[in-house]
Amino acid sequence: MTLNKLNKSIIQCRKCNRLVHFREKIANEKRRQYFDQDYWGKPITGYGDPSAKLLMVGLAPAAHGGNRTGRVFTGDKSADFLFKCLYESGFSNQPLSVNKNDGLKLNNLYLTTALKCVPPEDKPTSNELKTCFNFFSKEISSLKNITIILALGKIGHDACINYYKQYYDIKNKDYIFSHGSKNKLPDKKILMGSYHPSPRNVNTGRINKSKMVNLLKKVKKELDN
Repeated sequence: MTLNKLNKSIIQCRKCNRLVHFREKIANEKRRQYFDQDYWGKPITGYGDPSAKLLMVGLAPAAHGGNRTGRVFTGDKSADFLFKCLYESGFSNQPLSVNKNDGLKLNNLYLTTALKCVPPEDKPTSNELKTCFNFFSKEISSLKNITIILALGKIGHDACINYYKQYYDIKNKDYIFSHGSKNKLPDKKILMGSYHPSPRNVNTGRINKSKMVNLLKKVKKELDN
């Protein structure tokens, strides 16, 4: 399946009743500061360079970020932090990700999420993740040039390992997640880990710009090699 066909089927999905109800409720009620905007309120596809060597995997769209703008890591505080770092390390043409028409381009990077809809309290159920895994799996299979996968957070990290468990006899416990973790996958791709650029992690100092930029520069060096 091509990425275009896959993305069309992702946008049309209504399989998880709880997620459909939640994403549409947010889109109707809106946040006061965005009251004059039309919310997207549908599943979010990945975006970026389809020929990229780097795949970056987050958890899910944000309620008033991706679920509002229609693009993951766009229009929220996580995006503000992440794109400053991506720009400084050369993976994007600008330090801001505000809306779909902001001129953003990703360099040698495709950005996606393990779950395509915003979950209540940012906590998907195991069944929701399993249902959405079908899309995530096809997405990885469609990106033919990927050599490094950078997982933003443990759920994204686990989703990547679960993809490989379909084809190889591997176990999650053999792939330890931490910020800067690096594991060789059975097909010789490299799986790396990063703390998620959420406001909670940034505000507590678990991750900061220096840590993130240093990690992205290590990733870039791996790609160049």
